[in-house]
Amino acid sequence: MTKPIKRNILLNPGPSTTTDTVKYAQIVPDICPREEEFASLMKGIRDDLVKIVHGDPKKYTAVPFCGSGTICMDITLNSLVPEEKKVLVVHNGAYSERACEILDGYHIPYIDFKQSLYEPPSLDELDKALNENPDVAVVYATHHETGSGLLNPIREIGRIAHKHDAIFITDTTSSYAMIPIDIEKDNIDFCMASAQKGIQGMTGLSYVIGRKDLINISKDYPTRSYYCNLYLQYEFFEKTGQMHFTPPVQTIYAARQALDEYFSEGESEKWSRHQHIISAIREGADRLGFKELLDRKNQSSLVSAIRYPDDPNWDFDKVHDYCYERGFTIYPGKLENTGSFRLCALGAIDAPDIESFWEVFEAALKENRVQIPAKYTEE
Repeated sequence: MTKPIKRNILLNPGPSTTTDTVKYAQIVPDICPREEEFASLMKGIRDDLVKIVHGDPKKYTAVPFCGSGTICMDITLNSLVPEEKKVLVVHNGAYSERACEILDGYHIPYIDFKQSLYEPPSLDELDKALNENPDVAVVYATHHETGSGLLNPIREIGRIAHKHDAIFITDTTSSYAMIPIDIEKDNIDFCMASAQKGIQGMTGLSYVIGRKDLINISKDYPTRSYYCNLYLQYEFFEKTGQMHFTPPVQTIYAARQALDEYFSEGESEKWSRHQHIISAIREGADRLGFKELLDRKNQSSLVSAIRYPDDPNWDFDKVHDYCYERGFTIYPGKLENTGSFRLCALGAIDAPDIESFWEVFEAALKENRVQIPAKYTEE
């Protein structure tokens, strides 16, 4: 019988709390990843990653890589832009800003379509921008901006992109395997995620899911990276069933277990659990008088970004440390010049875990003489 591992409740935006069965799945006999047995394991994982977004396996594939979620942003943006074409980035958060930084790094021309950080983008303005820029070949948007909890309307953005003959790439790192996605109905050409997020696996494995025909076309595009090239990795998988370079073997075994647990729980049941978690987060915040940055109608129902109270005794680090010592992790916000912290409904947790968290959090406030209910200066 395996020994239980101390359970921490991670309310940060990833990595997420995992089950002991996922943790122990990493303890396997040593194996060379070039063995047929391991290639078979990889094929099953790739097939299941496509299945999660209801993709037709004849049209869509999953291409795994070693790295964090940012590697998939890098891969799609450097691999899928034809020469002398542009990208339009729907820019309304920290992770769409990162997409702009990646494009700057590769010197790929792009339109920085800046929008409000607090609400979804204007679809009319997007349509107008694409009308005025017929050389845009790729529209890029973050589905769920975890810095704030903002949810972007990817189905509508994808529809507008396709209307203008552009492909649509969306960063679903913090929504994949949580918010139900149908890759074709949602007008997605490519999406992406990491194992430590929605499937509740371990860090070190990320994956791009997208159209095979567009990957094959991209072989004629400029090769801007060797390691982070989508076609080269895809082609190697198709020829050998293996990653081009050494994979994170134990992490992949954990991903296999995490996928089994995902399908055992079920898509709708898992999403319902995440909604129970966010409801418990909101109930606790309301009870203690804390205010969120975003109107709830614009939120993903996966992240609550909470404003720091206007209280001289508030000290995020002290509150964080108090909670951390008792098994709960909270995380600072990402919006510049706006003091906030985030509570995330990710991972193998449920509403009772959040109720226990609020008890600890309230004790931290009392320990530090922070006013309850939270004090905010009227603007």
